[in-house]
Amino acid sequence: MEILWTLLVLGALTALVVRFVFRRGGGIQLARPGSPDAADPAAYGFALQEELDVRMPGPDQDLLDVLAVVQHTQDWKPAQRLLAETPKEGERRWQRVQAFAGAASLELAQRPGVGGAWLRKWRSEAPKDAGAAQVHAEFLVQQAWRSSSVGRDDFRIILEEARTVCGESALLAPGDPVPYITELAVARGLAYPRPEFDQLWAKVMDRAPHHMGAHLSALHYHCEKWHGSRAQADEFATAAAARAPRGSLLSALPLFAVYEHIPDVVLVSDFYRTAVVSRAMEGALHAVHQARADDPVLPLVRHLLVFFLVRGERWAESMDQFVALDGYVGAVPWTVSEDPAATYAVCRALAVAGYEANGGSPATLRRP
Repeated sequence: MEILWTLLVLGALTALVVRFVFRRGGGIQLARPGSPDAADPAAYGFALQEELDVRMPGPDQDLLDVLAVVQHTQDWKPAQRLLAETPKEGERRWQRVQAFAGAASLELAQRPGVGGAWLRKWRSEAPKDAGAAQVHAEFLVQQAWRSSSVGRDDFRIILEEARTVCGESALLAPGDPVPYITELAVARGLAYPRPEFDQLWAKVMDRAPHHMGAHLSALHYHCEKWHGSRAQADEFATAAAARAPRGSLLSALPLFAVYEHIPDVVLVSDFYRTAVVSRAMEGALHAVHQARADDPVLPLVRHLLVFFLVRGERWAESMDQFVALDGYVGAVPWTVSEDPAATYAVCRALAVAGYEANGGSPATLRRP
């Protein structure tokens, strides 16, 4: 996957440097800087690259406000209150647990031994708080991947500790699916045997049968690069999409399965227009159109969908998605690169160029 992204990003950056634009009927032509033919994302009101938020896939102002207070004051109580007010059944709680854990992990990486002190205080001063235990477990999972690598002793030790904390947090919040969703990542890293993984998955399904975050985490386990195969991942994703209730974004899960199995080097020139990819894209588009506008999973699906739409040269549809999600890049596929904002900006610029090459302009772009 790293090879694929390197090739894509290098190729796209080269195109931007020389300011190529597409002209209808004329192939690729060189445009001078400032030329009216040069594709300019800013003309569409898109955020500058340096303004893109790499922490989150989409807006959650309450979370941003609390994170700002916690990180400035090192007081954990606002985080506790926000999680206590967030319903345990929905996707939002899982996303907020991830965000708090990610913030603490990043702080620790930036200031070893000092960063993330508020999380340590939260756990020590409120040992029976379910939110603190859930954030701690997710923090350990993120630390394992951030500071080590699969197969190393320290990686396993950290994930074993995360597994223990997942158990503690489950006891503190009976019925809450979050501890078990966090353990799905532990199961992948520690290579749970299939029967043990299935038992864990059953606990998730008992509590949140249509949870998109849980399905995305479980999908990794079933993928070829972990403990399954392409066929197993496709079967898992297709089955979940088939039983998804109306309005659920689980219908987009097959597109995530396709993404997880993109070959390192795409040898088929029209790979992104093949029947398998097109079918998965149509499923995701249908899910997006049926979903509630405030569904917290919607940005996650839009980010991956726009990746495929651009590579399938479906310019107008990709621009519709960029309008809806612009400003945030904390999601796959951007987060697998070293510079998510830059990777996203390149993809967005290509979409603008393709859109304008086919007669589009800021005046013709639909806005909500």
